[in-house]
Amino acid sequence: MNADPTLAAALLYREAALLDERRWDDWLALFTPDAEYWVPAWRDEDEPTADPRAELSLIYYRTRAGLEDRVWRVRSRRSVASAVLPRTQHVVTNIRVADGSGPDLLKLQSNWTTQQFLPKEKVVETYFGRQEHDWHRVDGCWRIARKKVLLLNDYLNAKLDFYNL
Repeated sequence: MNADPTLAAALLYREAALLDERRWDDWLALFTPDAEYWVPAWRDEDEPTADPRAELSLIYYRTRAGLEDRVWRVRSRRSVASAVLPRTQHVVTNIRVADGSGPDLLKLQSNWTTQQFLPKEKVVETYFGRQEHDWHRVDGCWRIARKKVLLLNDYLNAKLDFYNL
């Protein structure tokens, strides 16, 4: 696959910016209605879980509807995790186009880091890991059909939600 690396980077950078700017509706619009969003747990020090339907996950939504519910809870402040939102800065690096990509499918792998400031606690925290995206071209626009986030530092001092990843 001879995918345009500039396009691959632009897609991932846009998603990161939307999260940092708390543009939740625009971020949700990046996902197809049947998009899967998965953050596996770690089975042990070396191996993450492999099946979100049969094993523990840190976050798992079978469709965009789960993400829509989370965004609603964040906005309503009815979630302990979102009573006071952190200020975040997402950085995406080492972007690679994976095998299986084609004219209407971009399978991307990348590394990421999120710095967050918790205003209430006056604390800075860092999350980091690897992620995989399947971007499908739908009606001429690129949309996320699958996102898998592997959180490498899964000992959490703070609450974990979609905006941290």
